Amino acid sequence: MTSSTPRQDPNPHGRYHLLIVGAGPTGLIAAQTAVSQGARVALIERNLLGGTCLNTGCIPSKTIIRTSRLYRDMRDAELFGAQVPSGITVDFPAVMERVRRVRARLTERVSAERLVAMGIDVYFGEARFAGRDSVTVGAKVLRFKNALIATGARPVRPPIPGIEEAGFLTYENVFDLTERPKRLLVIGGGPVGCELAQAFARLGSRVTLVQDESMFLVHEERDAAQLLSDALARDGIEIHLDTQTTRVRVQGDDTIVDLVNSDTTRTVAVDRILVGVGTVPNVQGLGLEAASVAYDGARGIRVDDFLRTTNRRIFAAGDVCTENKFPHIESVAGRIVTSNALFWGRERLSAQAVPWCTFTDPEIAHVGMYVTEARQKNIPVKTFTVLMHEVDRAIADSEEDGFVKLTVREGTAKILGATVVARHAGDLINEISLAMSAGLDLHALARANQPFPTQSQAIKMAAEAYVQSRSNPLRTWLRTKRLSW
Repeated sequence: MTSSTPRQDPNPHGRYHLLIVGAGPTGLIAAQTAVSQGARVALIERNLLGGTCLNTGCIPSKTIIRTSRLYRDMRDAELFGAQVPSGITVDFPAVMERVRRVRARLTERVSAERLVAMGIDVYFGEARFAGRDSVTVGAKVLRFKNALIATGARPVRPPIPGIEEAGFLTYENVFDLTERPKRLLVIGGGPVGCELAQAFARLGSRVTLVQDESMFLVHEERDAAQLLSDALARDGIEIHLDTQTTRVRVQGDDTIVDLVNSDTTRTVAVDRILVGVGTVPNVQGLGLEAASVAYDGARGIRVDDFLRTTNRRIFAAGDVCTENKFPHIESVAGRIVTSNALFWGRERLSAQAVPWCTFTDPEIAHVGMYVTEARQKNIPVKTFTVLMHEVDRAIADSEEDGFVKLTVREGTAKILGATVVARHAGDLINEISLAMSAGLDLHALARANQPFPTQSQAIKMAAEAYVQSRSNPLRTWLRTKRLSW
């Protein structure tokens, strides 16, 4: 149900144990967790239930990515001993119709009717804090013992001369397309830009990707980013790194864009522009000053490691306050807030082993600490890497690009972090994340039995490489004796 669906908001009764502003992943998880524990919960949403993830983010993007992979596999049929189908034609309207169909199906799970049936009071409208313990929604005043701000973020609108007049796409409206852009310029080499650039290229658009840094995914391992860059080039994407987009103008049916690298200016003509250069937190219009909640327009709401704001009654979580903007981090944060707000918990966000993944092909997934981060903190580390072309199942699947890299504190088997680059890296990283959350080390991963052949063998092989690297006096003595016999 959306805010446009005719319905009657409930009448506030008493003080809510937990009032939540924003019904994205963070807000929904917090609301459902709190009400299941007997709390009286209010959930306020000004737009669409499910937030960015369900409506304009991860779900529609992963849906279109899956279809684009199918087209790539058809074109690569000879790799699998099959014939390339003749006359491969992309039915772009059908692709986008599937996106809408999947989104509609998943929307049913977070309908207002379902939430109300759970015992959650759902309000649609603009929320504004009226004091340290109250919020207004329209003419209604809602009072709370604790509150959670989970209003998310929105795409950055780049200050490029002429781009507003020419018009551009972001993740908020790109999935409304019904006609495939013949020529698409993607500005931004982060997860959104890379994922959608590759998807549209595989669906037949001629894609130009512009990144103002020297590499894609600036926070990831350099070898991982290089593999991705190579993959994007193989998909026919024209790549411009260390390049600024300086001006946009319309000439007839063309959108003309100036690109500057060092002192060289290049002009490209495109049909549409997709911007994916980051987000800004949704903090405006909330009346945070009235609630004594400190915030910054660029960085969002200030929170401590327990996700508490400068008002001890009010918490914040998700894209409105965190640097890493992933829906599963938001879900973890929603549970942390429920524990800390309602049950005097002391759960820290930093204590969570939270993985993330960029869903390009190959995918790039990570959990824990990067090697560079460890070195900055003067933590001695060792890494154990297995290339996917050493893994039997990856060879059988013709999915040999990538690697598994496990990082441990030197002299121990304690896992500090891991990076996985593979076609199914998002699935593979889960085993490592679980091991880290459970306090298991590389000895445990090396001993674990796995079905054979699977691509997760790469994790076991990396763990076994650690075990084999450890000098064992008994093993050395036995080996020496055996040889002497």
